Amino acid sequence: MSRRIWNRIRQEFGLWLQAAPPGIIVLFMVILIRITGGMQSWEWMLFDKMLCLRPGEKLDERVVIVGIDEKDIEWIKQYPIPDEKIAELLTKLETYKPLAIGLDIFKNVPVEPGGKQLAQVLQQNTNIIGIQKILPPEQTSPPQNLPSERVGFVDLPNDEDSKNRRYLLFTTDPNNPDNINEDKYSLALRLVIKYFQAKGIESETGKNDPNTIRFREIELPRITHNFGGYVHVNDGGLSILMNFRNTSKPFHVVSLRQILNGKVDAELLRDRIVLVGNRNTSTGDIFYTSALSNLELNGQIYGIEYHAHAISQILSNVIDNRPMLYSWGDIEEYVWIFIWGFLPIFLGRLTQSVWTNLFSVGVAGVSLFSCGYVMLWVWGIWIPVAPSLLILGVNGLGLSAFAFYQHDKFLRSQINERQNTIQHTFTVIHNGPLQTLAYGLKHLRANDIPSEQLVGQFEKLDREIRDLGEFLKLEALTTEESLRLGSGLILELKRPLHDLLYEVYSSTLERKDFEHFQTLKVKIRNFEPIDDKYLTIEHKRGICLFLEEALCNVGKHAQGVKRVQASGVYSTTNKYNLSVKDNGSGIKSKLENKGTKHFKMLAKQLGGEFRRESLSPRGTICELSWTPMK
Repeated sequence: MSRRIWNRIRQEFGLWLQAAPPGIIVLFMVILIRITGGMQSWEWMLFDKMLCLRPGEKLDERVVIVGIDEKDIEWIKQYPIPDEKIAELLTKLETYKPLAIGLDIFKNVPVEPGGKQLAQVLQQNTNIIGIQKILPPEQTSPPQNLPSERVGFVDLPNDEDSKNRRYLLFTTDPNNPDNINEDKYSLALRLVIKYFQAKGIESETGKNDPNTIRFREIELPRITHNFGGYVHVNDGGLSILMNFRNTSKPFHVVSLRQILNGKVDAELLRDRIVLVGNRNTSTGDIFYTSALSNLELNGQIYGIEYHAHAISQILSNVIDNRPMLYSWGDIEEYVWIFIWGFLPIFLGRLTQSVWTNLFSVGVAGVSLFSCGYVMLWVWGIWIPVAPSLLILGVNGLGLSAFAFYQHDKFLRSQINERQNTIQHTFTVIHNGPLQTLAYGLKHLRANDIPSEQLVGQFEKLDREIRDLGEFLKLEALTTEESLRLGSGLILELKRPLHDLLYEVYSSTLERKDFEHFQTLKVKIRNFEPIDDKYLTIEHKRGICLFLEEALCNVGKHAQGVKRVQASGVYSTTNKYNLSVKDNGSGIKSKLENKGTKHFKMLAKQLGGEFRRESLSPRGTICELSWTPMK
């Protein structure tokens, strides 16, 4: 039992050594590509797709957009909108008592008429936040005479595919990076801080991550050097990943003319964050995204709406426990990739069927995407789906192709194995039970031995057939490298070849069922050691069967034999000659029997020669010769 288990383990280990390395190479190649940033675009694409597939969300009442659209421009009959109209708008908004107002319009240069009027409104109303652009190119100054704590930057970093997925909350002053007291805050962060201060919530430094901000006990997850699908990202400050509110109407949107004409419900704006900015294509304040499917502009979002989404996700996280987006650490991500990298290898081993393997890989791929989707939607965790899908696909298809090859190879090996089994079984029966049967029939016809002795021969035949059946059953159930001789001796074929030849020689000549063995007077044997590491188990099996068959033929056909010589020696040409010579009556028939054909095939496999011919003046030689490999 232990041998069978050990053989099974060795067979399984050999199979894994053959099938696993290609899949492992693919796994490490994909990981290397990801480490160098080659997977970013694929991961961004799947990330956007999963965000789009989330269920619809309700509108956020806490953020209201006052958007200046094309009809407002037609109504004012001037563009840019003059400062007097902006001042009138802000003054009107203040009457509705919002908690904070964000003016997402550059006011570094007055647009007359109304420049002084707007400056006065900005100075008098401390809950109004102006904007500036701090990062190159095209840096833009904030409104004049507005203190720095009431200015937020509106720079939005974009990815290599020109799409926006991040929001920079604060960064050092690019004009004075060494002065940490001059950190620049974004428009969204300025407005969020004002909103929370009105609610009695202060912003603090993170506890678990001192490089981020927290409100109450909730820390904002910042984008680190390697974050989700990002590799070597550096925004120069605190950035968060955008968790857009997935709905066709995420915020209330009103126009400038509605506010100035008093056509807006006061409760809509009371205690809200109000964003004032452009919602028209003339200004170019447009950004690209694939994370939202229900956009007014296909694949594009107005800048003012982008800031609104950033504000909304922070408020929703702190107040409603709506998750912000974060990722695992590097170790957890690559452990995850390793698990999914080895899965198709295990599937290929377990299924052992081309179509079952393809189906299993397909189910695994759907499960992987579903897992990534649920993790992102429910918990806000961005896990590596794209590299795992790639490995799953390549290894799954590769293993399927390998399975096609193995299937064809298996069919051919089954045919060869069946032929070898038939030949081996015939040889064992021919050199064992058939000889006992022939001996018994001969004496039964001649009636020259007592009936008790004849019954003994047939009882021996019964035992030989039963023993042979048990041996063949055992050999079919195990991968034991063994050979059963006609004498009943079982040889372990892993032993050195010359030892096996001695065993075959001794066991065969001791048999009593070959009458011509009884007349032998001289028995000579000499088997020189041979380097058999280049011989397969089947080759060694065939060589041993050749020697047994050659000796059995002497016992069956060599009438008057007195002398037999079995030898395995090297010739001057470095060939190994395995031969059996006798001085019997010689060959009487030139017809090739099944054994002769089989041994000619064995000689061809060894790259050698086989001959069986009569000697002069009497006798026969049966020889197998080949050149051992070095």
